Amino acid sequence: MLITQTPLRISLAGGGTDLPDYYRRHGGAVVSGAIDKYLYVILNSRFDDQIYISYSKKEIVDVVDDIRHELVREAMKKAEVDRGVEIAIMADIPSEGCGLGSSSSLTVGLLNAFYTYRGVQVPAERLAREACEIEIDICGKPIGKQDQYIAAYGGLRYFAFNADESVDVEDLAAHNGSRGIGHTLLLFYTNITRSADVILEEQKANTVNKAEFLAAIRALADRARDAIVENRYAALGDVLRENWEAKKELASTITNPAIDTMVARCMDAGAAGCKVCGAGGGGFLLAACPADRVEAVKQGMSDYREMPFFFERCGSKVIFNVESYDWK
Repeated sequence: MLITQTPLRISLAGGGTDLPDYYRRHGGAVVSGAIDKYLYVILNSRFDDQIYISYSKKEIVDVVDDIRHELVREAMKKAEVDRGVEIAIMADIPSEGCGLGSSSSLTVGLLNAFYTYRGVQVPAERLAREACEIEIDICGKPIGKQDQYIAAYGGLRYFAFNADESVDVEDLAAHNGSRGIGHTLLLFYTNITRSADVILEEQKANTVNKAEFLAAIRALADRARDAIVENRYAALGDVLRENWEAKKELASTITNPAIDTMVARCMDAGAAGCKVCGAGGGGFLLAACPADRVEAVKQGMSDYREMPFFFERCGSKVIFNVESYDWK
């Protein structure tokens, strides 16, 4: 039996420029951080050849192609595991529609579990790249690449997504950034879940028409990186605020009256900037606050559930591994 633990994430700036339709033309960049909220994959070897899968549903199949959960199915194929396993999936928070990159964390965690089961050591770059292949190329999801990369690498990172499909990775925590930033970032639940695919399909279709807003978002990722490297954490409030204003232009359902009210309330309480995590439309609101306004913002947002967090320095990892007798 083995267990993988894969972090969820928050994105500070640049989201949307990691979509293929944009970075293949202009190059994209994102500043993203793994947080201490996790998705777990538990894998156990079975005596028989059947495949058992437990998530919000239960599946029992004889062959991989019959698995309905597409991420499990394609991860098994990619890692060449084809029989005799039992898989259980669970998360620290309800993951569907939360905007914290849960589907990509699951894909990375599944790959890590299946490769470990086979006794194959796979580096973070390969986990991220193959997770992108599964979600974007095979399953056809209208998503970008940042979630897979931060789930695999962990930490607080600057990613540059290049037109030739290569990805440059910079560890911003090396500048003590995660320690200084963490005290002034707050997460609040919007009480709204949504399908990111619907929003991202519209955003994808608008890529050419909204190029000026995406270029501004791309530049904000560089500003966020520079602010962290130079320990100018107060500047991140403006970055979040400007990123949110530009992001709202990308698709019609990124915001709604309930979210607008929440953002206004957060800003009135003293936040320097805030944005909805992920595709938008619901999930979690990320707020950047001056140090002397943190408690005031918490009090002003007391009607919303806060989710305290720390940055997680590690990406997907195996936290339990006891080798079972090989019956095969």
